[in-house]
Amino acid sequence: METVSVSSPSEGTKTKDIDGLLAGVGYKVRSSELHQVAQNIERLENVIVNSSSDISQIASDTVHYDPSDIGNWVDNLLSEFDHTASLPYDFSELPDLAAAPPQDHQLKVVATVEEDSAIKLVHMLMTCADSLQRGNLPLAGSLIEGMQGLLAHMNINCGIGKVAGYFIDALNRRIFGQNNIISASLYENDVLYHHYYEACPYLKFAHFTANQAILEAFNGHDCVHVIDFNLMHGLQWPALIQALALRPGGPPFLRLTGIGPPSPDDRDNLREIGLRLAELARSVNVRFAFRGVAAWRLEDVKPWMLQVSSKEAVAVNSIMQLHRLLGSQSDPISSGIETVLGWIRSLNPKIMTVVEQEANHNKDGFLERFTEALHYYSTVFDSLEACPVEPDKAMAEIYLQREICNVVCCEGPARIERHEPLVKWRERLGKAGFRPLHLGSNAFKQASMLLTLFSAEGYCVEENQGSLTLGWHSRPLIAASAWQAVSLPETETLRFDH
Repeated sequence: METVSVSSPSEGTKTKDIDGLLAGVGYKVRSSELHQVAQNIERLENVIVNSSSDISQIASDTVHYDPSDIGNWVDNLLSEFDHTASLPYDFSELPDLAAAPPQDHQLKVVATVEEDSAIKLVHMLMTCADSLQRGNLPLAGSLIEGMQGLLAHMNINCGIGKVAGYFIDALNRRIFGQNNIISASLYENDVLYHHYYEACPYLKFAHFTANQAILEAFNGHDCVHVIDFNLMHGLQWPALIQALALRPGGPPFLRLTGIGPPSPDDRDNLREIGLRLAELARSVNVRFAFRGVAAWRLEDVKPWMLQVSSKEAVAVNSIMQLHRLLGSQSDPISSGIETVLGWIRSLNPKIMTVVEQEANHNKDGFLERFTEALHYYSTVFDSLEACPVEPDKAMAEIYLQREICNVVCCEGPARIERHEPLVKWRERLGKAGFRPLHLGSNAFKQASMLLTLFSAEGYCVEENQGSLTLGWHSRPLIAASAWQAVSLPETETLRFDH
């Protein structure tokens, strides 16, 4: 039941008495307005501290005794210092990251304070990014200190407090040159990937959707070859092996080539993953062969390393990898994407499955990129809060933190998280000689069934011109598409029969 606050007669009389005293000495202000004047003065102090403007241009030697005059004077100064009005960001687009509204009415004031702090924090984040774009490092540094102080009074375990903490850390690293990000071993990266896989449906959606498309493309072929651009733990392939084992008419001979970074020690991680998959394939009577290709970057892979045969149907699988080949539009440091797409096409694959973040983090302007990243990862963390799997969440958040840090902190070759939306991939892949394949109704049904594993409402699968997107409420966050190489002359097709 909603509580309505009613002032006692004594309180009303007291207020009238104060207003009468103020009027008696010539002040044209009510006592109820003094609180607003005080709030505006505090806001003005914060703005002046963080301002790069020449204060002397608007300063005044006038001494104000009347509170109503002070109120008008403060309002005028604040209008001069409106730093954030010109920032190209609609704060209404941010998801509601505040903690769930408290049921106890007495806690509503706390929630309101938290909401006000969150709005102020977002404004400061945007102002800091704008200052960095303009090269004003002193102002950006002072804003970092202000945001860290504000964060100390907020809940950093969830909502905007948690997300803002990661962005503040990334901005801080950028300002003070700590753009080597957070170093981690390959083992640590694998562990984080695994926890992210378990904590939320995004990687599962990518694997399930790609597998369904590959399974349908392999229909009628007795010898098939999957080239995986990022093997990691091999989490994607047990489901495909089992599906092939149940194929009417019997399973085909399956070759899997897994690309991954070299092992830092004497262990051969790729081979160990291949042995585990081979054991699974043997248990379900699928003839299986594995080949590991160790490479730090996809640009270092050459088509002859893959040993593709003309007798087999080939599927190329890229889960969140192609964006790493992109250079910024004004810095063509690498033609990696064109090179890799060129030799993929020369293999004449039956299908290429591509899953990428549905975001635009490859813009040249830092403020625009920062704005997009803040919006995107706020939504991702909002969705993660709703997932029921607690033990994996902390590690999954570190996985996302590394992405945020790379997007915000790094430039040039060091910035590898260059996400682009599906519309741009359609244009790029079309120019590279690929035509889109329609992900069928089975892929849509499987993706929809996958979401039933997560009790949270809000995840949604949508069909987009033959591709599928998985999103949180109205915001798509990941896009899956399938492609086929336009027919090449026989002389341009690279196959390495053996």
